[in-house]
This record gives sequence, structure tokens and C-alpha cells, in this order.
Amino acid sequence: MPLRRLKRKSATLLLLFLSACGLTTRCGGPEPLADADFAELYETPLEPPASGLSVYHLGHSLVGRDMPVMLEQLGGAEHSFNSQLGWGAMLREHWEPDMPVKGFEQENQHTQYRDPHEALAEGSYDAIVLTETVEIRDSIEYHNSQDYLRKWATATWAGNPETRVYLYETWHNLDDPEGWLTRLDLDLDRYWETEILRRALAHDDVTQPIYVIPGGQVMAAFVRRLEGAGGIGPVKTREDLFSDTIHFNDYGAYLMALTHYAVLYGRSPVGLPHALLKSDGSPAQDPGPELAAAMQDTVWQVVSAYAPSGVRGD
Repeated sequence: MPLRRLKRKSATLLLLFLSACGLTTRCGGPEPLADADFAELYETPLEPPASGLSVYHLGHSLVGRDMPVMLEQLGGAEHSFNSQLGWGAMLREHWEPDMPVKGFEQENQHTQYRDPHEALAEGSYDAIVLTETVEIRDSIEYHNSQDYLRKWATATWAGNPETRVYLYETWHNLDDPEGWLTRLDLDLDRYWETEILRRALAHDDVTQPIYVIPGGQVMAAFVRRLEGAGGIGPVKTREDLFSDTIHFNDYGAYLMALTHYAVLYGRSPVGLPHALLKSDGSPAQDPGPELAAAMQDTVWQVVSAYAPSGVRGD
């Protein structure tokens, strides 16, 4: 075959290959870590920290400004945090210098903002919490979620090998055509664990566990409890945890702050305060004692039963 035709054929095959792969992890990344090896990573729970934590949050509006501030109040005087947020911002956007982070100017006008590359290189954080944007299928397919989780994890450990890395599992729209609870029941294993976490852990340079904050699982468990009871306190249905079909309101933010507390501190959130302030200093909607107690109990049941959280159950 003439060299020109051979080159043209090779180029065509390459384009077909890239088109089929898109930017997926399956075309160049390792296979997911085997089930047994994955389970073994989380056999030994983490020791709860002896004092308040310094935490870095990297994400988008399902982190938000208010939830980390609520977590700071739950963690006590020694807890501190910094963050970088965006609108639906992907791990890839946060990493790549030539990719603008959507909503950057609007979401980072606060005193806790800090550039993530600079922050992690300094190595002063006890924990970094990462999350990926949803639709999670699209992030995996087109934006190489597993490799950017790996990049952020290895950059974190290069700055400080003692810093714990966490992946915050979230949720989809309440009106998702597959069903909101159905997605939560299925997506943890098929996407967050298998396609992102277990593929990231399979890289040779990922040398320690990446833990999981199971936000979506807590949402599902609490909604089932809530709706099974016909409502608790001021919250009657799942919609009462949200300001629209995906973004939490103050009640949902409190539920996620409790979830972060339980995982990061390795302690039950039962008994924690529930009258908290928002990031602008105004009072958040108080869930009241009955709803707060149900949320706290549900969070601990979910977190302490899920080994990749790193939490030791009672």
C-alpha cells in the first residue's frame, strides 16, 4: 500500500478511535480496581481527629457557600476552611489553567476563597473534599473524571502526604426520568465508585485510599424516612429540602453539613446544634429539634455503615 494511502487510512482509524472513546476513562485509563482490593483498602477505619480540622472544598453549587460555613460551626472553634467553587464546575475545569471555571467571579467573592493549586502545594490542610459535576455520566464520558480525581489526589499528597482526600457523592435532579431514588440507588456503584473512584485508585501513583462522603446516600435514606413518616417537623416531602429541582435549601444544607461532619470527624453528629448561621451571617432556617434529631440519626446510620467513608461504626 502506498505510504500516502497508509497514512490516510491510519489517520481515519485514529479519528474513529478517538470519536468512539471521546474523552472517556476507558481509552487509556486502567481498569477499575478489583472488588476485593477495593474492599481491602477500607477494612481499617480512620482514627477520629483529636482536634478541629482545616478543610479545603473544591466543587460547585452542591457544595455551595452556606454548607461549609455550617460545617465550620459544627466542627467548633478550631475548624477552618477554604474553597474554590463554580457553576457546575468539573474537576477538569478546576485543574486546567486554560479552562475557565463557570461562575468563578460570582461564587468566590468571599474571605474563604483560595486558589486550590496554591493551597494544596502549601500542604497545611487536614482534608480536601472534591466533587464532580452532574450529569455524572457526561463528566465521566467527556471530562475524564477518574484521571482528574487522581490528579487532585496526587497533588494533595505531594504537598502533604498526611492530608486525607475525600470524594463527595451528590445527586441528580428530582425530576430525573430514571427516577431520583433509582439514580441514587444505582449511581454510587456504577458511576461514583466503579467509573471514578476505583479507576483512580487503580493508578500506580495513587498510593493511599480516597475516602467517600456519601451525600447522595444520605439524601436517599433521609427522604425514605421522611416520606415514610408522612413528614417530620417543617419538612413534609423531598421537595422541602431543595430550593429547586437540585440545589438544597437551608434544611438540605444542614443535612449535608452533618454528613460532612460525620465523615471528616468520624463521630456521630447526634446532639449537634441546629440553629446555625449562613455564609452572609444571617440565621439559616432552623430545622428544630425533631427534624434535626432525625437527620443526625440518619446521617450516622448511613455513614457508619459505609466502609469507604473511613468511619468506625458503633
